[in-house]
Amino acid sequence: MMAKNKEPRPPSYAVSVVGLSGTEKDKGNCGVGKSCLCNRFVRSKADEYYPEHTSVLSTIDFGGRVVNNDHFLYWGDVAQSGEDGIECRIHVIEQTEFIDDQTFLPHRSTNLQLYIKRAAASKLQSAEKLMYICTDQLGLEQDFEQKQMPEGKLNIDGFLLCIDVSQGCNRKFDDQLKFVNNLYIQLSKSKKPIIIAATKCDECVDHYLREVQAFASNKKNLVVVETSARFNVNVETCFTALVQMMDKTRGKPKIIPYLDAYKTQRQLVVTATDKFEKLVQTVRDYHATWKTVSNKLKNHPDYEEYINLEGTKKAKNTFSKHIEQLKQEHIRKRKEEYINALPRALNTLLSNLDEIELLSWSEALKVMEKRPDFQSCFVVLEKTPWDETDHIDKVNDRRIPFDLLSTLEAEKVYQNHVQHLISEKRRVEMKEKFKKTLEKIQFISPGQPWEEVICFVVEDEAFKYITDGDSKEVYARHQREIVEKAKEEFQEMLFEHSELFYDLDLNATPSTDKMSEIHAVLSEEPRYKALQKLAPDRESLLLKHIGFVYHPTKETCLSGQNCMDIKVEELLASSLLQQDHGRSNLYHDSANIDKINLFILGKDGLAQELANEIRTQSTDDEYALDGKIYELDLRPVDAKSPYLLTQLWTSAFKPHGCFCVFNSIESLTFIGECIAKIRAEASQIRRDRYMANLSFTLILANQRDSVSKNLPILRHQGQQLANKLQCPFVDVPAGTYPRKFNEAQIKQALRGVLEAVKHNFDVVSPVPTIKDLSEADLRIVMCAMCGDPFSVDLILSPFLDSHSCSAAQAGQNNSLMLDKIIGEKRRRIQITILSYHSSIGVRKDELVHGYILVYSAKRKASMGMLRAFLSEVQDTIPVQLVAVTDSQADFFENEAIKELMTEGEHIATEITAKFTALYSLSQYHRQTEVFTLFFSDVLEKKSMIESSYMSDSTRESTHTSEDVFPRSPRGGSLDYNYPDSEDDAEGPPPYSPIGDDVRLLPAPSDRSKYRLDLEGNEYPVHSTPINCHDHERNHKVPPPIKPKPLVPRTNVKKLDPNLLKTIEAGIGKNPRKQPSRVPAAPPEDTEQSDNYAEPIDTIYKHKGFADDIYAVPEDSQNRIIKVRNSIVINTQGEEENGFSDRVSKSHGERRPSKYKYKSKTLFSKAKSYYRRTHSDASDDEAFTTSKGKRKGRHRGSEEDPLLSPVETWKGGIDNPAITSDQELDEKKMKKKPHKVKEDKKPKKKTKTFNPPIRRNWESNYFGMPLQDLVTPEKPIPLFVEKCVQFIEDTGLCTEGLYRVSGNKTDQDNIQKQFDQDHNISLESMGVTVNAVAGALKAFFADLPDPLVPYSLHQELLETSKIMDKTERLHELKEIVKKFHPVNYDVFRYIITHLNRVSQQYKTNYMTADNLSICFWPTLMRPDFENREFLSTTKIHQSVIETFIQQCQFFFYNGEIVEAPNPVACQPPPSNPVQMVEPMVPLQLPPPLQPQLIQSQLPADPLGII
Repeated sequence: MMAKNKEPRPPSYAVSVVGLSGTEKDKGNCGVGKSCLCNRFVRSKADEYYPEHTSVLSTIDFGGRVVNNDHFLYWGDVAQSGEDGIECRIHVIEQTEFIDDQTFLPHRSTNLQLYIKRAAASKLQSAEKLMYICTDQLGLEQDFEQKQMPEGKLNIDGFLLCIDVSQGCNRKFDDQLKFVNNLYIQLSKSKKPIIIAATKCDECVDHYLREVQAFASNKKNLVVVETSARFNVNVETCFTALVQMMDKTRGKPKIIPYLDAYKTQRQLVVTATDKFEKLVQTVRDYHATWKTVSNKLKNHPDYEEYINLEGTKKAKNTFSKHIEQLKQEHIRKRKEEYINALPRALNTLLSNLDEIELLSWSEALKVMEKRPDFQSCFVVLEKTPWDETDHIDKVNDRRIPFDLLSTLEAEKVYQNHVQHLISEKRRVEMKEKFKKTLEKIQFISPGQPWEEVICFVVEDEAFKYITDGDSKEVYARHQREIVEKAKEEFQEMLFEHSELFYDLDLNATPSTDKMSEIHAVLSEEPRYKALQKLAPDRESLLLKHIGFVYHPTKETCLSGQNCMDIKVEELLASSLLQQDHGRSNLYHDSANIDKINLFILGKDGLAQELANEIRTQSTDDEYALDGKIYELDLRPVDAKSPYLLTQLWTSAFKPHGCFCVFNSIESLTFIGECIAKIRAEASQIRRDRYMANLSFTLILANQRDSVSKNLPILRHQGQQLANKLQCPFVDVPAGTYPRKFNEAQIKQALRGVLEAVKHNFDVVSPVPTIKDLSEADLRIVMCAMCGDPFSVDLILSPFLDSHSCSAAQAGQNNSLMLDKIIGEKRRRIQITILSYHSSIGVRKDELVHGYILVYSAKRKASMGMLRAFLSEVQDTIPVQLVAVTDSQADFFENEAIKELMTEGEHIATEITAKFTALYSLSQYHRQTEVFTLFFSDVLEKKSMIESSYMSDSTRESTHTSEDVFPRSPRGGSLDYNYPDSEDDAEGPPPYSPIGDDVRLLPAPSDRSKYRLDLEGNEYPVHSTPINCHDHERNHKVPPPIKPKPLVPRTNVKKLDPNLLKTIEAGIGKNPRKQPSRVPAAPPEDTEQSDNYAEPIDTIYKHKGFADDIYAVPEDSQNRIIKVRNSIVINTQGEEENGFSDRVSKSHGERRPSKYKYKSKTLFSKAKSYYRRTHSDASDDEAFTTSKGKRKGRHRGSEEDPLLSPVETWKGGIDNPAITSDQELDEKKMKKKPHKVKEDKKPKKKTKTFNPPIRRNWESNYFGMPLQDLVTPEKPIPLFVEKCVQFIEDTGLCTEGLYRVSGNKTDQDNIQKQFDQDHNISLESMGVTVNAVAGALKAFFADLPDPLVPYSLHQELLETSKIMDKTERLHELKEIVKKFHPVNYDVFRYIITHLNRVSQQYKTNYMTADNLSICFWPTLMRPDFENREFLSTTKIHQSVIETFIQQCQFFFYNGEIVEAPNPVACQPPPSNPVQMVEPMVPLQLPPPLQPQLIQSQLPADPLGII
């Protein structure tokens, strides 16, 4: 039963694969393909196919179980089913011959037969023989599949004869065919089926294949199958055909030619490849690995099929190529991003076309690397190239790899960037050119549409170049600018017309009539008409302004953050807090000081010598002084040390005082400069407010090794500098001493330091009193205009820089307190700083003792606001007007500033107020003495002001405005006294802005009659004379001089008459002669002994007043009060200029009025608005009460700081104009000043005008006669040549050349360096063109005689009046020929240079006219003492202009240039714009003539005098 049910076993066949085998000699370098054929058939998968199989084995491998000492291999079996579905199993045997790798001979085996006989054997036996897989299996059988040959023996059922039809490897095909023929004979003897397999048909040689086919055709039933094991073509077919021959029951297979079978196989591979590649395309991350992907795809049929056909290696290669493509695509995108980002980086780092236009790409890279923003745009990688680093994965890092810039693409981007910059520059230039074109079109008004303008610019070159969008954008920008400017100007106009608005009734809205009046007045203004097309905006601005007038607050201020109230609060909050903090720290426990920190400043070792001397007199650094022991900490520092400022003030060492020692003029000069630097540094950085007030002591060293005659000079100069610095001067004691420093000197200096420390402590901690310190004796309001062009610090510095300044009560953020001695007692003054709009409520509702009204001389609106505010102030309240500008020169160089300053002084004259000017470039305003006289005036009128305030019946009982002051008005002055101390008797010399040697204060011997206030001012113990009229005292005494008692005036030095006549020459430019606005009186003679000479531009005096000196009232009796330009006999019963003494005494009895009724200027301004809309009423109606009063005229304003020095110890009206001749003074006192002199015609005098000497060093070149500086070979001075060459090489196109001033220090340095070395290069000095130009002008200014001789001035003047141009030019040419040959050569050289400068006027804006204005005073040396000369200044200037214009004609025989004739025979026309009443222009003192010092005094090498 079981035998019947048992399934039949499938038939099994054994096939022996045979072919050419043997040594290399027999078969060549390679076999015929038997092993590959067997491999492909048994294991057809690509991964299991090994193309290389060796027959050269070692003895070990040959004896292994795989080979098993046999010359055949068992390949295993293959189960195969035929077309009829019958399965069979085919065992494959390969007959080969293994070669010993040592002997290269066949291995010895159990069968010693030859291959052809052994291969034909039908029975094979080998016990435990393992299946062969590959060569690597040999020796490592355990690592591979182990399958034994069945039962250790096989019966061969058929033979597969392999014939290699390829080219072969060192083998002849005929030999192979001969071997095959022999082998076939042996095989045929076995009677087994045989099939020929033509192997390696993929490399087939056609005639070899034909020979094989011919060989087979000669045999019976011998079939040839064309195979290729590499491509798996017909491999299975040849075995299948052999099985069919063994089993006749199977169908006969179809033998397919190789090419057809290959095509079929390749099509199968291609299809599988396509499917696999599509499968791989699904992977999008280039970071994916083959291992991960193959695990995911291993069960996919497409993946399996491809692996079977092509193998894992190819599949992996395909995958790797795909991944590489993904990576390269990612890199390409990143590179594209970098390249696209590169232009932005270049715009950031290389945006300057001028810098890179000529640079190569490599040079540009070096420039980029140095840029600070380089790291934000680029990244420098440690490894390169960038695409092979992990930087490609840093997607969030947008920085460009720097090595990418070395590519051509990056260089191309750079080139495009440069071209873009060039084109963009051209585009911007054209846009700007088009913008300028629009600016030149005058009819373009704010709000005008583009369509109305385009027709006027169609033909413009720039308009054609730029795009429509650009043109519209430029026009829109132009419109925004002109609209914004028009609105600003409109707002400024509203402020200028402040009188229109500040007379509004603030309790009701403006009436229709008032609005009509406002529009009627404003409609006459061009600035009103400019907004015609923007009427709604204009109306909005007007209503906004009116709204601000009704509700003026910091928040609604039209100046925004520039509101004066905001700025004042910020400054006071920071300054006063810092000041109080500094005080408490520095002077804590200063009263009980036992250690003194001293800073010793000297030059050339003097500081160390003094320190050594002090230590010699000390014991262990302890010094005995006045019975007390002090520990001394000395820090000597050389004045030349570059670390001077850093060593002076450190956290560990804060000096109580500084000893400044000198023994020569040079060292004294150096000391003065150092002290100025120290104070300037401390003032600027404000790191410690008391640093600026550090106590300095000047000490003169004994002159042991020098001539004794130098000592008086040094003593004089040292005392003078000490006066300037307001510090003690320690002189050399009388007698002979062997050492440089005397013990008495040191003790005197130490006492001064201790007194200074105690003084500072007393200021910080004043003596307490029972008085409530919150109450102020005087309440002063300082008003300033919001938006004025000056810093708040400028107008507050006179208070903040004072020792006696402190914070006001809590809650008063805009106030400060001053403790000052005024009169005989210490007063407490509250200063409240407000904007004008905030001051209106104070003016109406609060008790104010005085107003300080500040305005900018650069801004009409500021003056307009001042007028509007002042008009409504009660005339009983004293007023101080303050004009603010940059420098004194502004008055002469700017007509608008001059007009506003003149108007301010004119108003001050009319209302009997005080007037002064503050300069942002000056240091004099740092002192509170600017306002001392004003405070005194306020104090005198205090009772009257408070009485007027209390008795004003019109004052409302309820105040709605914000209280600025606490209301505690007192009927009288609650003065409080401080105990007298030694400090009250002595102190630093008082500061005098007039000069140190003008005796305006008592001599030291009379000092006991005076006291010294905290600012260093002396004041008399007795009260002020009662009969001195306020307006006289206010206006006739120069600042800050106070009345003094009669004291012997011995050695009083007087101002030289040449002083004030020449001051104007040094201001910079000669002001034009002011046209007369009042009837002129003939000028009166002034004797040489008069204290004040008549300045050239002074106003004409009224008849009946003699020229005299300034003086002060001598007592309260009937004494003569001498005032400049007038003499008034002051008696109790007489009147002065229409005001009686009784009127002065009755101020408190009359009802207060307003200043607008006291000032014709203020009233006229207000009436002028009313007249425009109502009637032509006369201004004089309001002045019936003041008909007897004289018209305002110029007087020496006692507040005028034009007399003040620019620095703390330099400049100002000083020693040079001072004489010390007692006899002259006595002669002056013998004169009868009350007599009026007869009018005399001034006599003409021919004098040589000596220019001011600006140099403070000796020179053997500058200031020498021109003849000494030239030779026949070199007719031009070397310095002139160097300067001109430098200017023409580097700065011919500099804007404002010869007009803009260069740095004074640089100018001096140029000349000093040239003095030392004539071959010096100006280029190497690094100075500016303006500095060189200034040095050149200074060269001509220092010549003893002007380049254009005085002797020819009159001829030039007369010739310039010739009307015919040609005749005039020829006459001028003849005059030039009369020049000295040296002067002629230099004049021709400099005029030629100026002509070249004028040719560049489009860029430097210096026409021949402008150049002549700058140069004619230098070349012709104007004589300001000659009035006739001044009347022809314009003509002289035009002469130089003609020389510049006609340079070629005068000097090079050229043609006459057709240019307009600038020479005018008529005087310049007067200014058509006048105020209601012609105002007398503000007269400012001219600069100094330092050379006019008294002959017996030595020259001042310090530059102090």
